[in-house]
Amino acid sequence: MQHNNKQNLIILGQRIKSLREKTGESINSFVFKRGGITTATWSRIENGIYDVKFSTIIKVASMFGITIEDLLENLS
Repeated sequence: MQHNNKQNLIILGQRIKSLREKTGESINSFVFKRGGITTATWSRIENGIYDVKFSTIIKVASMFGITIEDLLENLS
């Protein structure tokens, strides 16, 4: 079970990084413009080393203008 959770964090981080890169912005620029999460936390999320709280998932989805369901699609 623990391995699966770590894998989901990595997949989620990759998804978030890909979405941010599609905006053409660096982490600093993206987070600064939208606020709500520090650049250090954002970096940890993208690298799959931060156990993301539900409130953070809500913020991230909002920052991209997508639903939580779209952000978490196909994660188990």
